[in-house]
Amino acid sequence: MTAPDERLGEVTEVADGVRLQFRRSWPDPVEDVWAALTEPDRLLRWIGSYEGERRVGGSGTFTMTHEEQPVGEPMRIVECDAPRRLVVEWDTEEGWRVQLDLTEEDGRTVLLFTQLFAAGTEVTDYVLGWHWYLDKFAAEVSGGTPPGHWDAFYAELGPAYGRQPG
Repeated sequence: MTAPDERLGEVTEVADGVRLQFRRSWPDPVEDVWAALTEPDRLLRWIGSYEGERRVGGSGTFTMTHEEQPVGEPMRIVECDAPRRLVVEWDTEEGWRVQLDLTEEDGRTVLLFTQLFAAGTEVTDYVLGWHWYLDKFAAEVSGGTPPGHWDAFYAELGPAYGRQPG
């Protein structure tokens, strides 16, 4: 998927499945971006809550509280190299694994969000969902305005991902 909007996710077929990546950046220090990813009060404002062990190998329950029907899902922290890398896995049927890598480039903190799906997975709805959450994350980092209601967001960005509102 390509479009002039640099916020769009990129979906690539790879040997072991389908890879989704988003690349976002901010002028904020890496420590502040990391804090928005991991501190409970900031995490709650953009995506949800995590109740459990906060260490590599630790497990707990992650709830995406901005969903229509929030449901706690088992999650495990696979890797954590603060403030540079966090890898988590949801213990679901799909076996979600999300990698969040922070680097500094030209005075900006860059977030590379990566999720790998099984081969043949239709990922468009996941891409749209993560795009919405990452826009909420950007507002948390920068103090900007978060995206509006899902329906308005979908109407605006759905076509960029091949989805028509309606």
